[in-house]
Amino acid sequence: MNKDAENKRHVDKDSYEAKHKPSSEFETREQYLEHELQIMAPKRWRPNLPFRDYRFEWEDTIPAMAGTIGKVVMVGAIAATFAGPLGLADNFVLENVRYELIIVSFFIILFSGFLLPTANLAGTHGPLIPLIPIVVAAGGHPMAFGLLIGAFGFLLAISKGGSLLAKLTSKGVCGGLLLYLGFIGTISQVKKLFSWADAIQMSHIAFIVIIGTILLYALLEHWKKRWLAVPLSCLLGGGTAFLLGAPFSFKTAPGFPNMNPMYWWGENTGWMLGMPSVESFIVVLPFAVLAVAMWSPDFLGHQVFQKISYPERSEKVQMNIDDTMVSASARQTIGSLMGGANFTSSWGTYIVPAAIAKRPIPAGAILTAIFCVIAGLWGYPMDLAIWEPVLCVALIVGVFIPLLEAGMEMTREGKTTQSAAIVVFASTLVNPAFGWSLTMLLDNLGLIGCKERSSELTRMSRWIIPGIMFLTLTSVMAIVGLLPGIPALLEGFRQ
Repeated sequence: MNKDAENKRHVDKDSYEAKHKPSSEFETREQYLEHELQIMAPKRWRPNLPFRDYRFEWEDTIPAMAGTIGKVVMVGAIAATFAGPLGLADNFVLENVRYELIIVSFFIILFSGFLLPTANLAGTHGPLIPLIPIVVAAGGHPMAFGLLIGAFGFLLAISKGGSLLAKLTSKGVCGGLLLYLGFIGTISQVKKLFSWADAIQMSHIAFIVIIGTILLYALLEHWKKRWLAVPLSCLLGGGTAFLLGAPFSFKTAPGFPNMNPMYWWGENTGWMLGMPSVESFIVVLPFAVLAVAMWSPDFLGHQVFQKISYPERSEKVQMNIDDTMVSASARQTIGSLMGGANFTSSWGTYIVPAAIAKRPIPAGAILTAIFCVIAGLWGYPMDLAIWEPVLCVALIVGVFIPLLEAGMEMTREGKTTQSAAIVVFASTLVNPAFGWSLTMLLDNLGLIGCKERSSELTRMSRWIIPGIMFLTLTSVMAIVGLLPGIPALLEGFRQ
């Protein structure tokens, strides 16, 4: 009995609750936040409760806000991309986005906020958006597509394939991938903002907003308050555009989506597609393989950004790739059965700002779920989130510029520049998944990058696993017509 009591005292002494200190005991806010990261002891598949296992801080609102903006935009983009070719009405997109915001909130709280606190939130698979018209043209069914993504995701998670591929990716390869994603993303958002300004014949607004955002970001960096970049940039961008005369109005009224899966999968309601057939699963099979194969570089980039931003001795709170895949797969499977339009991946617009703010996943996850529910039911925040002066600057300062910085940080030391350059080159040729798999193979073979690292790898790690990954990805891309200049090998995927 005394031994049990002694063990209990020992466990309590090592708990987060016992080690927590008020912020007033630290010289700076940063020291307090880093201490919080170092003392957390997240538990897998066991309850993690607020205030007992983690706390809420003001900094948690930043990634929650950025993540909600990103979710509204990305799900809306996927739903709209499906709605066009399928001939669905405009209100389908709005109602399905509302529906998805409710669905994702449940899974955020269940996994990232409660059972798997090191699993990043299950977000939206942005790189899949350009492929959706091809899927629809080939006769693909959204439910079949989502269910196969969930099934393959579970297989990859259970086999721990995601963490294995992360270990086989060198700093040079990962740094180059981050540089490419950050650069391409920044350019796309700047172009989008100028396109919006040109459409309203007020091009000068885009220039003024971007210049103001650059100056604000530089000042926040100087003051070591970069975690405030998202809210202040949104306020600056939206406020500046409105004061300069840009048109804006709230259009989306409060409402509640239809929560009946049979409505969404009816033949005359929702998607108007009915239930999928066996042929539907066959059609989307290669796309599902490609979607899950592209998870690894996406997840790896997010985990690495945390490692760069977090202090030493905080490994326990860093994103677990395999747990994130379990969470994403479960969310994808249930979401597709219920009729949602989302295709999931690691939630970049949440995890990157969270890492900058030096916050662990669970507290901000709970706030993100709350924000998503508010946005979905209230409606008006959705209008603000997709207004270009707010949306574009939020993604630039909250996601893409930090990715650029992380990529540069990873390629500063050692023989990393060769691999980084090849990743960017190959990704530009096809896409980031192709660039990552090809460069990982070349790097592990020792043809580029650090020769000493290559010589220490086993035959399995040096060329068998990277070779299988590259051949699988390239074959699937060739089948569906993603290799530039080469028609799809299967005629059904040729547009």
